[in-house]
Amino acid sequence: MLDCEDRRPAGEKGHWRGFGAGIEVDVGWLCRAEKQQATTMEMAMRRSRTILAMMAMMLVVSACGNGEEPADPAEPDEDTEEAPEEDPETDDDPEEASLTIGFSQVTQASPFYVDLGQGAQDAAEELGHDMIFLDADGDETTQNNDVADLITQGVDALIINPVDPEAVAPALRDAEAAGIPVITVDRPVEGEGVVAHVGRDNVEMGRVVGEALAERLDDGAKVIEIQGDAGGIVMRDRRDGFNEALETAGDFEMVEGPYAEYIRAEAVTAMQDLLEAHPDVDAVYAHNDDMAMGALQVLQDAGNDEALVAGVDGLMEALEAMDEGDQYVATALNDPVYLGQLTVDAAVAAAQGEDVPEEIDAGTQAVTPENVAEFVGDTTFGAYEPEMDF
Repeated sequence: MLDCEDRRPAGEKGHWRGFGAGIEVDVGWLCRAEKQQATTMEMAMRRSRTILAMMAMMLVVSACGNGEEPADPAEPDEDTEEAPEEDPETDDDPEEASLTIGFSQVTQASPFYVDLGQGAQDAAEELGHDMIFLDADGDETTQNNDVADLITQGVDALIINPVDPEAVAPALRDAEAAGIPVITVDRPVEGEGVVAHVGRDNVEMGRVVGEALAERLDDGAKVIEIQGDAGGIVMRDRRDGFNEALETAGDFEMVEGPYAEYIRAEAVTAMQDLLEAHPDVDAVYAHNDDMAMGALQVLQDAGNDEALVAGVDGLMEALEAMDEGDQYVATALNDPVYLGQLTVDAAVAAAQGEDVPEEIDAGTQAVTPENVAEFVGDTTFGAYEPEMDF
């Protein structure tokens, strides 16, 4: 900025030659320009301060008009929701965590096994857990491969209904080595590697059916037995319980029929041959109701309405035949849906580190024409759900 008082040489009133040869500068104009610029800047600053002051006044008036005091920036807004604090105990609680349960089913060829699998899947979903369900289709190799796959996927618990209790032993050892608790259902596995077995007393089921049938037979009656699967534990137990009851009750002629694998179509074929060989049959006992209904069909098709029929499992179709007719006279309840639910309960408890009984018996009850009306309903099998605490 020019010094308008000191830089002009004495004797010069309006011009100063000091900016170069031949250049004259009007020093007075420069001084006036500088003063005007300074004045303009000062006025602008004053206007800015005035505008800011007016805006502040408007904010205060606005706040007062709404009945509110200006917010203190140091204090939090009461309307602002604070993020909820995580509860480490809840987040880390193993009982609250979702589990993945693997289920290797022996087959889906029987309505009993279909309901067993569905009952387990529904129970897992209701408890908030996931289930990987695999069907071995009656093949030992397939089941072992399925179990190996479930172990690889890192399931928290493993449910197995074995095709062959001995053939599945290597898979059980692998699961045990991986720290995965194994629960067997319906068909038990003898030996190590299993935390618990959930099922029913098949000897007892065979026994109560045998007692109910024997009450309706005369001594010397001929009884055909259609069996389940060769070498199966369930087959063995239902056979032994039934035969023990008949041996205790009287003197009967037993005809050992073939293995029909618990499948009605195979039982129909077997019964056709048996009826041709033993037209004087007095009663037929099959190791499940599905096969027994196949036998009843063959008898009725042949015009035989005298021979009595009995089975096991409480299949609703058999209960209805008992309720409406005279030939089907006994079965034992074996509710597969409830069995599946109990099995999932045991698997979850084991996965969460709880103590689980080695044997969990879901119970049974004989059904005869005298009490069948209590169990007829719209389910596939008669419901039987005794309270269990384990």
